[in-house]
Amino acid sequence: MNSARRTGRWGVGGGRERNAVVVGGSLAGLLAAHVLAGYADRVTVVERDSFPDGTKPRPGVPQGRHPHVLLEGGQSALESLLPGFLLELRAAGAPRVGMPSDMVLRQNGRWFRRLPATTHIYTGSRAQLEELVRRRVFANPVISAAEGTDVVGLLGDASRVRGVLLRDRFGDARGEQRALEADLVVDASGSGTKAPQWLTAIGAQSPHEETLDTGLAYASRVYRGRNGVLDGDTAGYYVYPSPAQVHAGGALPLEDGSHLVIVSGLRGDEPPTDDDEFVTYAKRLPHPLLHRWLDEAEPLSPAFGYRRTANIRRRYDLPGSCPAGFVATGDALCTFNPIYGQGVAVAAMSAVALREALADPRRTPTTRRVQRALLAASRQAWDISAGADRKMPGAVGNAVGGGPADRFADWYLRRVQERYPGDPVVGRVFRSVLSLSAPVTALFTPPVARAVLFRPPATTPLEPPATPEERGS
Repeated sequence: MNSARRTGRWGVGGGRERNAVVVGGSLAGLLAAHVLAGYADRVTVVERDSFPDGTKPRPGVPQGRHPHVLLEGGQSALESLLPGFLLELRAAGAPRVGMPSDMVLRQNGRWFRRLPATTHIYTGSRAQLEELVRRRVFANPVISAAEGTDVVGLLGDASRVRGVLLRDRFGDARGEQRALEADLVVDASGSGTKAPQWLTAIGAQSPHEETLDTGLAYASRVYRGRNGVLDGDTAGYYVYPSPAQVHAGGALPLEDGSHLVIVSGLRGDEPPTDDDEFVTYAKRLPHPLLHRWLDEAEPLSPAFGYRRTANIRRRYDLPGSCPAGFVATGDALCTFNPIYGQGVAVAAMSAVALREALADPRRTPTTRRVQRALLAASRQAWDISAGADRKMPGAVGNAVGGGPADRFADWYLRRVQERYPGDPVVGRVFRSVLSLSAPVTALFTPPVARAVLFRPPATTPLEPPATPEERGS
């Protein structure tokens, strides 16, 4: 019995068992369960599918076959939660890619200088990352899984959630409903969460939703290169989307030496999943590098498409929005356009925020206080994703508009973006903000502000740079 259990920090008295339920076996759910195991006698992860054996894609991850990156902010959070995890990730072969030195990058019509790396990302498959986390989390005997099980509702009323209503999807009891009582329910069921409907059904309010949707869609396919275009000094290639260049795409290295290729476009010009048309679509990018490579590379998988890329934030933190005993995390709380690669990092950072909120000796971890902490953990990623998407043509939703402060921020950030492909000072700080390892305020420190306000953009390569620059060049 640890100190948290002895002090009864969930307000459960009488020495009875404290139970927690996590809805969804996503990364956000697994890491939340890991944190809750320090405060509960039993933690049950309810997963509608069966967890795969080894590093196979999980059916419940609709974007699981598409590129994922682990940003530096997420790396720090995962290492804090699961000490030694990054060593395990490296040992499993996950590529560690230095930015910008290891990549050929383009945005807003400019190639990036391949300056020495100031941040690193991991680009291995989502399935590999989940399998490593799953192995660590379920090694804890406090945590168990209810696989092949749907959550169909909540137990309780408008003042407090007291558990979940389950329905088995397979076996002899298929379709039968049963109750699982809990002192805390954490919704980590992803962007398709049904929690707003569950809350309404017990008389509680559904949360206000902020939405912003560009209609971006993408398709991905695994390839193995047959020439040296992405070998040697170049780990991968990427063209970022912008209002002036809405088509994006690239190739990121996987743990087995292959590359996961992605192409994207906006509403009405979605990438195809037909094999030949997938390659042809790459011609929409502003340079033929990727298309030439695809023409000679060996395809190792079909093309898979994905179109649910809206930014959605559910404001459970607002007064009256949530009963006691219920919190949301991960994509169930805040969903980002996946093209920015923030979801995995925010899942880990949210678990750290949950741990800190529960451990704070100065404050009782009320539902609203914990929910505020989880929202704060996702705020910077939301500002980056929604801020960028707000400028894209055809963006719709109630979060599209902005006030005078947003207009000034847009003006300043536009100047930052003009300089970061070639300016070492601006590039280093901006990459740290984008990787969620430094706050946005770092962009307003004197060295950055001087470069942004008083120096013209640095010269950048006219063609894709084949090799990294040496330090000091």
